[in-house]
Amino acid sequence: MSEPVLYIVATPIGNLADLSERAREVLGSVDHVAAEDTRHSGRLLAHFNIKVPMISVHDHNERQRAEHVINLLRNGESIALVSDAGTPLISDPGFHLVRAVREAGFRVSPVPGSCAFVAALSASGLPSDRFQFIGFLPAKSGARLQALEALSENTETLVFYESTHRIVDSLKAMSEAFGGDRYAVVARELTKTFETIHGDNLEGLLEWIQADANQQRGEFVVLVQGAEKVLDDESINPEAERILRILAKEMPPKKAAGVAAEITGYKKNRLYQLLID
Repeated sequence: MSEPVLYIVATPIGNLADLSERAREVLGSVDHVAAEDTRHSGRLLAHFNIKVPMISVHDHNERQRAEHVINLLRNGESIALVSDAGTPLISDPGFHLVRAVREAGFRVSPVPGSCAFVAALSASGLPSDRFQFIGFLPAKSGARLQALEALSENTETLVFYESTHRIVDSLKAMSEAFGGDRYAVVARELTKTFETIHGDNLEGLLEWIQADANQQRGEFVVLVQGAEKVLDDESINPEAERILRILAKEMPPKKAAGVAAEITGYKKNRLYQLLID
């Protein structure tokens, strides 16, 4: 390689055949591979008979490692950054390193490939012209529900990552925040042997996944259809608003909006928005 470069190399999310020819060439040509987990990525390199020195770059040492990587680049060496799976920096370490390398004046070049949320979105059947990638939700239940409620009026497709330990709790929180009738898709173990892509309303998805412990295993992408667009000139009649305000004195806003929606026929999200505004 004629100049020192930090390559951002996407690796397979499951099926090793998804590693591109260019990615194999770059990984075999650089002077070092910077990996989130050197043992995990070491198995990938061994599979393709790639023998390159590895350095560890993860959440806990990324800022400290940045100067080491920059010194290697100053010495004329090239480095490939990889994560455990998929495209680096997408809910994975690398942002601080990439920014530091760019600020030091060195070239950063992407080597595109697998990305779990892009793969899930392409096969979900949900609108993909506008979407919002959220990534992982907060681990604590209160913060998780609060984050979801803040997204409840978004009209674009919402995309989340989730782990096997929290998938059920997250679907429960989504059902509470968005309403059990909101359509969503769970994509599990993409490109792997037990790949599953299943769509239903959130209430149905929760029942489906609770009924089968096998469907609770693995790595998940959850895609939720956006809220219906509300016309700016759609007004709530005074009687419906009076009912809403009375209910809101006796119960939390979300519940009050849900009960008022059943009584008046207005959309729950529209009534909830009226309360919080």
